[in-house]
Amino acid sequence: MNMNRRLYAVTALLAAGILALLSGCSGRQESAGSGDGYTVYYLNSAGNQLTGNPYETETEDAEALVQELLERMVNVPADLDCQSVIPARIEKIRYRIESNVLYLYMDDNYAMMDAVREILCRAALTKTLTQVPGIDYLSIYCAEQPITDAAGNPVGILAASDFVDSIRDVNSFERTEMILYFTDESGEKLVAENREVMRDTNTSLERLIVEQLIVGPKAQRAYPTLPNDVKLLNISVTDTVCSINFDAAFLNNTLEVADTIPIESIVNSLTELNTVNRVQIRINGSQDALFRDRIPLTGVFERNYGEEEGGNTD
Repeated sequence: MNMNRRLYAVTALLAAGILALLSGCSGRQESAGSGDGYTVYYLNSAGNQLTGNPYETETEDAEALVQELLERMVNVPADLDCQSVIPARIEKIRYRIESNVLYLYMDDNYAMMDAVREILCRAALTKTLTQVPGIDYLSIYCAEQPITDAAGNPVGILAASDFVDSIRDVNSFERTEMILYFTDESGEKLVAENREVMRDTNTSLERLIVEQLIVGPKAQRAYPTLPNDVKLLNISVTDTVCSINFDAAFLNNTLEVADTIPIESIVNSLTELNTVNRVQIRINGSQDALFRDRIPLTGVFERNYGEEEGGNTD
């Protein structure tokens, strides 16, 4: 039987004795030999914020590690001023791993959560379990059906990057839709991708868009335009000009794309906002640089409509 397609079950009321006590929510790390470090996400005592607590384990098998982390999430150690993000009424969680996706199957009690608690639960599960090596995405089912959001729309495949800056105060978060521009397989044209994330309203839309471009595309026929090691130092908007300050990694873009594509990707994505008409790019605060040794950054960039590929991808 294919190990990646087996179904496993975790009982919600597991014996507390099988778990060693974690350190407090202040972030002290427990000692567990030379194992790998993870962060397990819980609810704070008020039930309105997520808090991460370091955890080490020597478990390497992905399936065993998923079960171990779920047990940690369900059974909150007594010395933590936290509560489990998974409601106690959820009696069983089944799961399977297929390729790089972890499928979680909850019983119908999952649907009993209110919208706020469900978002927090969704975020905690995703951010905890996608730390397992080889698991990049999470798909949650309730009573054998894919979960939906408060508006009845399918939530779909989840990645840790969907929950920007984690969820610290759910009252400051909102669902945000955006259009991002990546490139096609040839690296010569832009491809539009619709994306939805949970955004901290304290994070500007301009910053969110650039950060999501760095994360990269999710659509199958879209390809990255920015290296994932580039750092966004700061970003601001003045009189509809968005000024972006990258570190030097932006200049070291070795992706196999046309020279203008990375800049067009940024400009076209940002100008989807009605707050931005033009974009200025700086490197460590300076505009005195050439991108790919030929494109000066001394001016401002405007949207290029000519190289966009028709249609959006999801």
